[in-house]
Amino acid sequence: MEEERREWADSDQGWSAPQVRIYKVQARDREPLLDFMLFALRSAGCQIIRSSPPTEAPFRIAFETPLGERLGIVAYAFLANSKETRNRPRDEHRFQIKYGSKEHGVVHNVWQDPFGLYTTLLLGINPERDFFVAADPVLHNPTKFFISIEFKERHVQEILRRQWHVWERDVRTSSRLADDDRVEVLVGGTRAAFLRYVRFEREAVGEDQGHRQLLAERDDYVRVTVPLIAQPGEAPILATRLHALAREFDMSETEILDVISKAKRLHMAVRGWVAETHLERQLRELPGVAECERIDTEGSPDIRLRLDVGRPVHIECKNVLRTKAADGSIKLDFQRTRASKADPCSRYYRPADFDVVAACLHAVTERWEYNYALSARLDPHAKCTGRLSNNIRLDSRWTSNALEVLRAAALVA
Repeated sequence: MEEERREWADSDQGWSAPQVRIYKVQARDREPLLDFMLFALRSAGCQIIRSSPPTEAPFRIAFETPLGERLGIVAYAFLANSKETRNRPRDEHRFQIKYGSKEHGVVHNVWQDPFGLYTTLLLGINPERDFFVAADPVLHNPTKFFISIEFKERHVQEILRRQWHVWERDVRTSSRLADDDRVEVLVGGTRAAFLRYVRFEREAVGEDQGHRQLLAERDDYVRVTVPLIAQPGEAPILATRLHALAREFDMSETEILDVISKAKRLHMAVRGWVAETHLERQLRELPGVAECERIDTEGSPDIRLRLDVGRPVHIECKNVLRTKAADGSIKLDFQRTRASKADPCSRYYRPADFDVVAACLHAVTERWEYNYALSARLDPHAKCTGRLSNNIRLDSRWTSNALEVLRAAALVA
């Protein structure tokens, strides 16, 4: 029987490192998962520096890539299979997030290294068919144990055919701390794509789901991730990914660095800051805007704006999802990344938290453009009284006419 074992920290480092909760697990069940990752890294030309034993989970692996990078992963890895289950679809695959015995109502932290040295992975591995499927560790933190991540045989076929596949998963059960309808982006790959996945997860940490999918669908960010070593007498060869990133953001390299340097909440995704920067620029150019300023405070709206009439308007910038709904409408997964353990409904916004929502369409259009809506007009949450629904479609309540919505918000008493 698996059970919690102890806390792990690098006590020999001379300082107290942040601790990750370690569980004792059965080697015969978990060793194939560890072997899958170790073999995948070695096959990609990596040298394993150190690995935790198969009796301890999550697995910790330190390794060096062929480019000379030293990386570390903390992998919450579980067996993925397609065992037939009563009252479940026959083409369904799943992996169950669990360690130890089930404790009713207890939630567990999915560890993230605040120093950025280790990359956290949350994935299911099918060693027999040679593929993995990964969920967003940040989205699932904190988590209950004994919850399942499901996917279909058609997704497996795409993974095996292409070696790398990304898709949306609709969650319509009480799989987390509160019953809700939400969307998460899953990434799947074969063993040959495992190092690519590690790089992706390192890059995508903290991203909203729309840009997580956009990033996963790019193929140039994994080709070169550090400057190549130049020969004596030659100028350094820069990583091509930097140029692609600058083109994607429509900003110079210096502007990108300036945006990053001003961000106090370093765990926030860079794309979120870029979206807010473009939004601020566009709003400043509107006629009648007297003041427009960013708000860099945890839990506050993103922008405060004052027109030549009315009261100040507070604006929240949110990124849309990459995949459209069946009817062609654009979806917005409208919620905070984290919720209080004591109040799962704190994940959802109140109408009074801000006046206007600016939906950044970049994940769909790959252009820095926005639709706007009054927060007071959005649907209420079905189960959390006084909160806004997280399952939003950009319908007739939304418009690209920013000035129209801002004036309406400014003139509300």
